[in-house]
Amino acid sequence: MKGLIYSIEDDKDISRIINMTLSKQGYNVISFYDGTSFFLELEKQKPDMILLDMMLPDYDGIEILKKIRKQTKYDDVYIIVISARRMMVDKVDGLDFGADDYIEKPFNILELMSRVNSKFRRIKKNNYLTYNGVSIDKEYHKAFYLDKELHLTVKEFDILELLIKANGRVVSRDEILSHIWGENDDLQTRTIDMHIKSLRKKIGNESLIETIYGIGYKIV
Repeated sequence: MKGLIYSIEDDKDISRIINMTLSKQGYNVISFYDGTSFFLELEKQKPDMILLDMMLPDYDGIEILKKIRKQTKYDDVYIIVISARRMMVDKVDGLDFGADDYIEKPFNILELMSRVNSKFRRIKKNNYLTYNGVSIDKEYHKAFYLDKELHLTVKEFDILELLIKANGRVVSRDEILSHIWGENDDLQTRTIDMHIKSLRKKIGNESLIETIYGIGYKIV
């Protein structure tokens, strides 16, 4: 599969066309007819891309955009708004609140397919990250230190990705909590410390991830 796409569209005919067209292109497309079912699935698995209708029976599109972009763990999810709203203010609002692209209805399905393919080519280029001997392949969910593959848990992988993206900048504990676990008041900073300890052990270089006391961590 090329990538995971969530399509949120309450018009079942349009939803079926989108799903069928993109599935034939090799994408894994999951369709939702309302915001409620979408958010339930979003908590279970993060997609690579979201196709969002702005007018749904239970949510306004802007409300969905705000809710997604409020959580930094979804920053790398590409969002294309597909809407019948033609007023310029609606388009601007959609982009201002976190949409990456905007397509007006009625749309040409070939245009949508072209835009999706274009965006996934860019996503693929950003799937391999490396810094100071540590590298991750997001597409295949693999991590390496020098020539050694690291067998990480999902959370360890996500923390390592965040540290690599920081390029030597200190990443605070609050930033890690927000990005990896979202809004969860039950978690404490010692949860992060345990994951960092495990990461260091698996990497085999205790000094690679430095603790900046009272702040957070960085790859040195």
